[in-house]
Amino acid sequence: MKKIVLAIDSFKGCLSSKEIEQCIAEEIHRILPSCQTVCIPIADGGEGMLDTLIEATQGTFVSTQAHDPLMRIRPTRYGILGDQRTAIIEMAEINGLTTLSPIERNPMETSTYGTGELIKDALEKGFRRFIIGIGGSATNDAGMGMMQVLGAHLYDKQGNELEQGGKIMEQIARIDLNHLHPALKEATFIVACDVQNPFCGPQGAAYVFARQKGASEEQIRQLDEGMRHLALLIERDFSYNINKVKGAGAAGGLGGAFATFLQAHLQSGIDLLLDAVDFDRKITNADWIITGEGKADRQTAEGKVPAGVLKRAKKANIPVMLIAGKVEDKACLQQMGFARIVKISPDNLPLEEAMRPEVTRENIRRAIGRELIVNNE
Repeated sequence: MKKIVLAIDSFKGCLSSKEIEQCIAEEIHRILPSCQTVCIPIADGGEGMLDTLIEATQGTFVSTQAHDPLMRIRPTRYGILGDQRTAIIEMAEINGLTTLSPIERNPMETSTYGTGELIKDALEKGFRRFIIGIGGSATNDAGMGMMQVLGAHLYDKQGNELEQGGKIMEQIARIDLNHLHPALKEATFIVACDVQNPFCGPQGAAYVFARQKGASEEQIRQLDEGMRHLALLIERDFSYNINKVKGAGAAGGLGGAFATFLQAHLQSGIDLLLDAVDFDRKITNADWIITGEGKADRQTAEGKVPAGVLKRAKKANIPVMLIAGKVEDKACLQQMGFARIVKISPDNLPLEEAMRPEVTRENIRRAIGRELIVNNE
């Protein structure tokens, strides 16, 4: 009897990981009724990680309120893993791009303040172990908003205390950590980080990610200047070279703040999640693994879900099929080692139409059905 494992990232703005895997499993069972399918909903540190880990560990959610990127109070949540000791926070739940309309996005103004509020809430409930997912942010404030909630004070040259947003970074003359929340001394943080970008510079947070967060070319330059200024200040006052930390530029520099001020360990989000869901055991004796994401290209190799799945599958000598709504750099993906690469959307289908959930489901069924019929092994 065949066994096929499904471990697919969400198609952002369209279908969740669970919905995609359910659709594929139904098509597999239609064509191969005796085939065993194992569905492992998955994410890489961004949207979906919270739900995935809570489901995988039989954890619970905590409902609360916090400030969104533009400092508006709104309902939000974080989770407690099944061990009842570890708090999991997905920063995108309160400070992510999806919390803002396109016209509201402006990383000069947006803040990680709400992420700090969730950490503080968990600290005051007695939790000292944290897993933080920082993908999908709407921010580029180097985590300064988060640190302010946790007790840091930021001052300009005149001694005035600064407020929020990426715009304040170049104004910071002194960071006072004397009043940090006392529970932080006992807290440990693992940060799920799906990029390796440095804090600043051509491959840093501002130049690589700020445009998608609403920044103009001039604002990108200003944000990078602010982060360069902050990096020099951190090295001068805390003897810490933030630009040597891989992933310090993740989430607009939030990764760097965690590493610098909270001694966090930055870890591949996909590896953290695969361990949490006991992936290596679940793929035992599988004939195939199907993974995927909305768009597959050369960036897929940079810590994305399919790359993490492929790495584990190679160790177990299991072939991997990659599916995606759109496929670019196919030669690069083949070199990575995917046995099959399947594009589900026809070339002539407009993106808006392709991203309608019912259209995506039908395209997935057709593509998977075609692969199973042609390559029924």
